[in-house]
Amino acid sequence: MTNLQTNRVVIITGASAGIGAALATRLAQQHPGVRLVLAARRLEALEAIAHTCRQSGADVLVVPTDMAQADQVHTLATKALHYFGHVDVLVNNAGYGQMGPIELVPDEAVAQQFAVNVLGAIALTRALIPAMRQHGGGHVINISSIAGRIAFPMAGIYSASKFALEGFSDALRRELEPFKIRVSVIEPGPVKTEFVDVAKRAIETHIPNAAESLYRPAFEKVVALEDTMTRQLWSADRVAQVIATAITARRPRARYTAATGGDLLLFLMTKVLPTPWVDRFWQTFYGIDRLGGGK
Repeated sequence: MTNLQTNRVVIITGASAGIGAALATRLAQQHPGVRLVLAARRLEALEAIAHTCRQSGADVLVVPTDMAQADQVHTLATKALHYFGHVDVLVNNAGYGQMGPIELVPDEAVAQQFAVNVLGAIALTRALIPAMRQHGGGHVINISSIAGRIAFPMAGIYSASKFALEGFSDALRRELEPFKIRVSVIEPGPVKTEFVDVAKRAIETHIPNAAESLYRPAFEKVVALEDTMTRQLWSADRVAQVIATAITARRPRARYTAATGGDLLLFLMTKVLPTPWVDRFWQTFYGIDRLGGGK
């Protein structure tokens, strides 16, 4: 692994837990002297991660930020540039999953999903592009998902947000290459983080009558899948290792898959199998085949 220069500045959003926290800790341990900007909503959790990173020799700036609030996103960019003078790497990691059938997810939940997963990342990236260009280059890393390449039923709003992030990343990569600003996408599969608990709370908050809806069989199947998928879960640190590889690569790739069998799954589902076969597989996997009188 190539070492980060000691003056490299890395912004990580969603850094209070999960992948973001694991990445911050890994960079601090493996690259003493790295300078980190850690952003998330929970100040106490951020400070705990920052303390661990400082013990490893990192210089850390903590900026509590709600990525759904445009003014806070711009404040994050301003504080990072004022404190460190420049930013080399931006890791747009903040995000969560709004689960449930598209029909039942209320408008405000759809708006919140895109505000956090897409609009916040776009706003922060746009705010930092001029400084990266002036500094001679940089690297934007957007944390997407396998769900940003394959749309899963019962996760349509989440998938739509990640598809949007993928399209944004592709266009951005082509626009910024002349300025030596690179853009990469990381596509994790199932990860052992707070994601599942957050997704459950999102369902309980926005679809309180899910268990009584016409989609009840699918909700039951999704709950049952938690145990089935346990063996496939990657740790947050394992995904962080992939991100760190992208950060330190001399020629970073446009996409990195962070899932067991992820490349093969994407190839089969997007390039090989007929669409009706793919549809039927995911309908069965998520219990959609049990709706409308199906068995």
